[in-house]
Amino acid sequence: MAPSFSAGVEWQRGEAKFIDKRYSRAHTWRFDGGAVVAGSSSPHSVPLPFSDDKAVDPEEALVAALASCHMLFFVGGAARDGYVIDSYIDNAVGMMEKNASGKMMINRITLCPKIVFSGDKRPTPAQIAALHHWAHEECYIANSIRAEVVIEPVP
Repeated sequence: MAPSFSAGVEWQRGEAKFIDKRYSRAHTWRFDGGAVVAGSSSPHSVPLPFSDDKAVDPEEALVAALASCHMLFFVGGAARDGYVIDSYIDNAVGMMEKNASGKMMINRITLCPKIVFSGDKRPTPAQIAALHHWAHEECYIANSIRAEVVIEPVP
């Protein structure tokens, strides 16, 4: 049986009229491990105060999911190849534009990983590039989206 993944999304109207579109888009994400995350529409899509700029919006979550998946494969590949990583920090950015049909989409996600290696065996730039290529090819999220993924390592 194939693995499945679930997440709960909870939203309540509260006292808002709703049909006037002046209602909160804030909601809650619940995950099977017990994590609870505040979610909302992006203030880029729905202006404040009807969105919550402190919450995670779906667009940010997509960028984070891709960056996390890529990182997990990269560090796994590095360990497999005998490289020690002390830290991996990525400040990924997703860009939203209209597609050919005129619909808004995240069309490009740029990963900007800064990786610190230690130990006696250190990868060359070509080996790091090969690890990024392999991680991208294996990443479940990258294999699930249409957005272009660009990897621009930070020295």
